Formats: sequence, structure tokens, C-alpha cells
Amino acid sequence: MKSNFFKYIFIIFVIGIMIFAFFKMKSDQQENQQQAQVSDNTIERVKEIRLGIAEFDTINPILSNNKNIQDITKIIYEPLVNLSKDYKATPGLATEWAKQNDTTYIIKLRENVKWSDGERFTAADVQFTIDRLKERNSVYSSNVQNITLLEVVDDYTIKITLDKEVPFFEYNLIFPILSKTFYETQDFNNTTIVPVGTGMYKVSDVQPTYITLTPNTNWWNRDVELSLEKIIVNVYSSVGELYNSFKIGNVDLISTSNINLQEYIGTIGYTPKEMKGREHDFIALNTQNYFLAKQEVRKAIAYSIDRTNIISSVFNNKYYTSSFPLDYGSWIYQEQDTSSGYNVEQAKQLLTDNGWVYRKNRGWQKTENYKTQTLALNLVVKASDATKVSVAENIKAQLATQGIIINVQAYSDEQYKTVLNNKAYDMILCSINLSPSPNMTTFFGENNLANYQNEEVTNIMNEVKNTTDENIMKEKYKRLAEIYKTDIPYISLYTNKHTVAYNSALVGTIEPTWFNPYNGIETWYK
Repeated sequence: MKSNFFKYIFIIFVIGIMIFAFFKMKSDQQENQQQAQVSDNTIERVKEIRLGIAEFDTINPILSNNKNIQDITKIIYEPLVNLSKDYKATPGLATEWAKQNDTTYIIKLRENVKWSDGERFTAADVQFTIDRLKERNSVYSSNVQNITLLEVVDDYTIKITLDKEVPFFEYNLIFPILSKTFYETQDFNNTTIVPVGTGMYKVSDVQPTYITLTPNTNWWNRDVELSLEKIIVNVYSSVGELYNSFKIGNVDLISTSNINLQEYIGTIGYTPKEMKGREHDFIALNTQNYFLAKQEVRKAIAYSIDRTNIISSVFNNKYYTSSFPLDYGSWIYQEQDTSSGYNVEQAKQLLTDNGWVYRKNRGWQKTENYKTQTLALNLVVKASDATKVSVAENIKAQLATQGIIINVQAYSDEQYKTVLNNKAYDMILCSINLSPSPNMTTFFGENNLANYQNEEVTNIMNEVKNTTDENIMKEKYKRLAEIYKTDIPYISLYTNKHTVAYNSALVGTIEPTWFNPYNGIETWYK
């Protein structure tokens, strides 16, 4: 009996300890949460970041040829038209634009905008900027080359007339606007001048070794609260010095298309964001050529080229494969291929089904009109670009295993230009810096690089340039891509890689693009 009594006492004691431990644990958790909350509330955000410019020339974005400066000035100046993170044209200093006819646009400007010195922004500033671009050799000069007349209708309305139709012309209006009033009293070519802008940050100081940016208190967008109170832009004599400064933590973000970036900055202490860049390489197939006029030949060539092999062999896996010029993330074309389209068996079957016969040591042959032809083509490449020559040789080797004979013709720059302009080639390896505009005239317009004609494509091109319905545009571009990949007037190969690397302590909405690495900077802090 006594034994049971002590047993019950022991059980009650153990239960009591467990209940005590449970409530003690809950109490400790609540205390820790309260301490963490207090800690979070007492930790001060670092509201200053450091950027870098290598080989500084001028802070004037129209005169500068420096990509670092062109990027940084996107937060100092503003364009008429902005680009979203998926490269869609969005209102900037222009609130709306309307296409009156093929060559005429009416643009409404944002009212109640002030420059950082307090002066009003008006249509006169737009006219001043475009005039400067047309009289100088600027990186933005091509954006306005088709403007023949700019009429100031009133302070906040302008009318632009072009010398010819430019599909999606609004995408050309992404250049920074400068203040007429300010530069009328300043030397436009002065490289050390402290300029004014309408952007979220303003230049407060320009020194030989750094530039200081602070919030523009006159910025029109009152709905946005800027997290950063100061941005120090350090000036470096070389890109190598900039990379080294980033590596040791003296620069918080760098943006580059250098495929060997890791060799300079290592892999520790930063967060990389990699994306498709704007350099797009492709083969144009002359569809007026005897062989290439045949769809089965174009398809067989496309199926026989392994893009991943090119990326691996030539670029050490530091480029992206591509199958359509707009597959870099454009809002109008969001499709992504699940494969590279490489299929050697299908290539052989296509040729066989269309009467081609493979003969050992002779390649593919076909007899038409009592004449036997051997499938052999020339591939033109620019001799001065050793990498492109390597790509051409890689393609030649790949097609040789399929029995398709390719002769690589490496021409001087001048010869290449002449051949390209005259379309005196079977196939030619081309490289283009893509515009954010979805304009596909280079590939499908009149006198295009492939001498390609397709009634459906022509109709699509006319429809998309004359509609503002985004759903229709997406549908049409999806179809355009299908034709591009099935009829094969071109073979897209690869796109370069653009990298934005930033300090791992940097937080906020960091959504860089190759057009604007500082997209979302209004939310950043450390």
C-alpha cells in the first residue's frame, strides 16, 4: 500500500516538472521573440551604397560613351518612355503617345515636373535634347535619326514627324532628357559640371575620385519613398580596378557582360543575377539560293546544329542558347524552348523523304532535270572576329558529320560588309545588338537578310504595328516565332550573358535588366 502511495507521488512530481518545463519554454520563446522584435526595431538600416565607374569621361549622358555612366544616369535623368523589367514601354516624362499615321506621333508630357534646381520641365527641354542628339555623335543619336520635324504644340504636347515608318517608334524615346534652361547658361561639353535632372536622385557633388548622389526633393513621384539617402559613385581608372574594389567590398554593385567576371571577383561575398544580354548571333539563310530555297534543306541544317555544343566548345558554357531574337525576356514573347531543336535523325529523314540520297564521301545528292547536285554551301564570317570564326568552324564540323558540306569563307571587315549589303552569300553568320523594341523588320521586313517572303508574315507585321491590343500582339508574335522556327529563314544560335553582381548585404527589390541594372533601387538598403 505504501509502495503505491510513493509511486503516485512520484508520478505527480514528474507531471508537475513537465508542466513547469512547458510553461518555462513558452515564456522563454515569448521573451526571445520580444527581444528579437526590439532588436529589429533598434537595428538601423544603412541608407548609403557605393557604386563605381571605370574610365570616367563625363556625367552628361548624351556625351558619354561609358556604359557605367549610361546606367547610373538612369536614376538621375528620365526619358520620355521607360522600360519595365520585361522590356515593355511604360510612361516616363511622357504620359501617353498616339500614332496619327505611319510617320506622325502626338506625345503628351507629364505636367508638374520640375528639374532638381526647381525649374519647370516643358516641351522645350525635349526639343533641346533631340536637337543636341541630332547634331552630335551620341550613343542615342540613332534613336532620333528618323525624326525630320518636332513641333511644340504647347508646353506639354509635342508632335513628331518621321522620314519613314518606324514600327514601335515609342521604344526609341528611351534616351535621357536634358534641361534647356540649365545648359543655356552652362558649357554643354564641360565634363565636371554638376548637372540637373528630373530623376529620383540628383548629383550633389562631382570630384575627381567620386560623385555624390542624394534624393531629388523635387522629384514628381511623391508616392515613392526612397530608401537610400546617399549614393557614392567612386571613379576608377580601369575596369580591373573597379572589379578589385568590388571584390574587397568598396563597391556594392557592378553590371557587366564580361563572361570572365568570376576570374576577377571570385565567387564569395556577393549575389549574382545572370540574364540574357542583347548580343544575339544567328545565321541568315539566303532563301533565294538554289539549295536554301528548299525548306527541307533549311530544316535539315537547323536540326543538325547542336547549339549546346557551340556554347560548350567555343564559349565554355558562358553564353545562352537561343532560338528566337526576342527570347531574352521581352513581354511580347515569353515562350522558352525546352530543347535546342537538335535532331540529327529527323534531319536525315527530311532529306530522304524529299528525294535526297546520301552517298559516302560525296554527301547528299539529288537529281533534278537530269542534273545531279551535291548539297554544298558557303558560310560567310568576319575574319577579324576569331570567336565567330571558331563558331563557323564548329558548325562546319557538325554539318560534315551529317554529310552536309560547308565551306567557311572568312572575309575582311570591308568584304564582309559588301557581301552582307549585296546579299551575296549562301549563309552568313551575323551578330546584332538587339533593341528593346519588338520590331522584327531586320528579320522579316522588306529587303531582309534572308531574302525571305511569306504572305502570312507580312500580314502579321502589318497587324502588330497598327494595334495597341497587347493580347493580339502576344498572339501574333507567338505565331511569328512558330514560323521563324519551322520555315527556318534564320537559325538563332546564342545570346550573350549579362551579369549584375551585388553585395550580399544589399536588400530590397533587386530586379536588374541589361537595360537598367538599378531597377528597383528606390527600395534598396543594407
